[in-house]
Amino acid sequence: MPDQQLSPDWPESVHPPGSESFEQTATVWLFDHVPADYRLHGVLRRHPVALSRLARQHVASSLEGARQGYRTARVDLRDHLPQHAIDQVMHAYQAEGKRMAAVLRSIEAVDEALRTAAGGAE
Repeated sequence: MPDQQLSPDWPESVHPPGSESFEQTATVWLFDHVPADYRLHGVLRRHPVALSRLARQHVASSLEGARQGYRTARVDLRDHLPQHAIDQVMHAYQAEGKRMAAVLRSIEAVDEALRTAAGGAE
């Protein structure tokens, strides 16, 4: 296998595309980023590109939910929490938003590689 330049967003635990264990490690990693019940669907194990699509949508939706929560938290919580607690909630939204955005970029990199391996275009 030739040396590959992986994206800086490439997850450490996923072996590079073209390696014998690429799809297996990608599948394990992707399942870590979706609800546990996704593991019940054999099609997602048999077709990692289907799993990557669902993971991409799931994490993108979670990120949008965090962004919406951030936009509305101060108003929604002002009558229920002291200001210092609201500030901490806002910090949690920021931290989780950054984390989810990074996970989404990694999922997109893996998704693109799985699509290429499957012979399809993005």
